[in-house]
Amino acid sequence: MGWTMGRPKFLNMAACKDTPLSGPGGNVDDNLKRFFSFNAKEGIDNPAMVITDDTDSGTTAHPRLCVLKREEGESYGFYLRMEKEQPGHIIRKVAPGGIAAYSGLRDGDRLLEVNCCFVDDISHQEVTMKIKLSGNQLSLLVLSEEEYRLCKSKEYDFKKLPMVNKSECCKPPRLCHITKNPGSGLGIAFAPVEGQKGHFTVNLVAGGAAEKAGVFKGDRLVWMSGAIVEDLSHSAISTMLKKCGSQITILVVDAESEKYYNSQGIPILPAMATTHNLPYTARKLHLLPGKDGYGFLLHLERSPSGRVAYVLREMVSGGPAEKAGMRAGDLLLEVNGEAVEGLKHEEITDRVRQSGQEVTLTTITPEGLDFYTKLGLSPLLFCEEVMVTKQDGSVQATLINEKTDQNQSVTAACSHEEEDDETTHL
Repeated sequence: MGWTMGRPKFLNMAACKDTPLSGPGGNVDDNLKRFFSFNAKEGIDNPAMVITDDTDSGTTAHPRLCVLKREEGESYGFYLRMEKEQPGHIIRKVAPGGIAAYSGLRDGDRLLEVNCCFVDDISHQEVTMKIKLSGNQLSLLVLSEEEYRLCKSKEYDFKKLPMVNKSECCKPPRLCHITKNPGSGLGIAFAPVEGQKGHFTVNLVAGGAAEKAGVFKGDRLVWMSGAIVEDLSHSAISTMLKKCGSQITILVVDAESEKYYNSQGIPILPAMATTHNLPYTARKLHLLPGKDGYGFLLHLERSPSGRVAYVLREMVSGGPAEKAGMRAGDLLLEVNGEAVEGLKHEEITDRVRQSGQEVTLTTITPEGLDFYTKLGLSPLLFCEEVMVTKQDGSVQATLINEKTDQNQSVTAACSHEEEDDETTHL
């Protein structure tokens, strides 16, 4: 397939043993920060300090933002673990001189956020999926081992930490697909922001196609048809806009939020976005087996363009697949959250048969896969959850955003050394 998020070349299983989580000086308690207050009796000329019992959360923990960028097929150079009887998503085996080490990741760090999405309270599988779907750029918010364990011992709410608790004015970016209006065109233009190289503001035609697609006047352009605009000149953007044909997909954010992200050093990525007017989305289908199976055939086919994919065919009328909303000709992307790219036909059918009382299949149309491939995005970033209404058998689809979906899993990305231990090389 043309997209690379399902089974990256750099993903490997790992067999790591549990590592004691003590601080560099031995017991973690020996490494906790002390808190000091000024002794007013001594005056400012003699700033004697006394230890207090102040445990204000604002001074006990200092999350670090680590921004990682890599080339296609390159590893980030660290392992993400959940270890038996140890809390948190743990950073391990940071490769010396690697991308992760260069970004500031350290062995033992606990992962709090992936691309501004809080992850401390979700599963290992969900976290690794978020990392893989981010592509070749990633922002991780982490806390040192000592600070994490101190906060955990005090039952502190990690969502209240600085940078985790975002400013109220900070909003996620929007991924907007604009289809040209025959009369007014795309209804959008871009102007460079004075004094800020690589920054562009949005001008709109009132009531035009762009405004209807979720773009607002004064928005800042971040990304256009797969290209990050900070690397482009105004003339290059204008040329791209003229050559886009009848439609274009852009990533925008309001000016105040852009200012916040830039001040914190947070990259603004499609993986963080809410979606507006996208023409295609992947669909998650939930199938319950009938007495004769699931009622569809899986074919490995080659398209005219040369792409090889698993295609869903020959749905049995009234069978489980048809009832779940399956459409003939759609492409299979995942089985129970595991990407099928790279799997053999018999491996896929085995996973379906071994699913028990329910199997979840993620699918997309061939046109949809082409759409995301041209944008350089994974079709798994934005999905519809397709549910069957039991009363009348009708099918309803609800758009879900993978940033907050807590039903996603990536079984293939994990290797279990012993019960409750999970490791993923990233």
